[in-house]
Amino acid sequence: MDEPPSVFPLFGKNIDLNQATPIDLSASNTSLADIDLDDQHDFEAFMNSEIQKGAGVCGIGGYLENRVIYRRSAHFESAEASRCIHLGIDVWLPAETPVFAPVDGVVHSFGINDNYADYGGTLILQHMGPDGVYWTLYGHISHDSIEGLIEGDIINKGDMIARLGSWDENGNWPPHLHFQVITDLLDNQGDFPGVCRTDETQFFKEICPDPMKFLNL
Repeated sequence: MDEPPSVFPLFGKNIDLNQATPIDLSASNTSLADIDLDDQHDFEAFMNSEIQKGAGVCGIGGYLENRVIYRRSAHFESAEASRCIHLGIDVWLPAETPVFAPVDGVVHSFGINDNYADYGGTLILQHMGPDGVYWTLYGHISHDSIEGLIEGDIINKGDMIARLGSWDENGNWPPHLHFQVITDLLDNQGDFPGVCRTDETQFFKEICPDPMKFLNL
């Protein structure tokens, strides 16, 4: 995927992601130590304050970021090591914000991944590019976004495909979209790792290219 496609804005033409505030959720952001990530109000207040440090449109970032915030959930722990390298980008916007298909595709699969700090509502679209098949993943969407979907449904560039989920249905996160580009789905259905171990970084980097470049940001 050397050449990014011509894409429709993820959140429509009224939200310019080029004006988004970069958000740092890595260990280098020492202010994270002062908030309770399990408390909805604390976490959301922190994210809002971070967004307001920039243009205040929304927050964005996270590709290959080494994050400490996953330590709050056993879902990201294993016998080998914790998963902490973020493989997509997050865009922080209010719940119910509509999400649009950046390119033509079809519904590959969908589901509700309800582990603590997981995606919650999840949609995966399949696309055909000049280099072959690839997929885009939309995590933390509302549960009703996937109601009535059928695998194979045709999605046109610019179609509204989802709305952002609220805290109680998106895996206990402040509302945001996890957007990820994938060139090898590894036979997954309705789910795909959005975070990997540090020793897996090179492998996942090769099959999960930078979403910012895909979106021409």
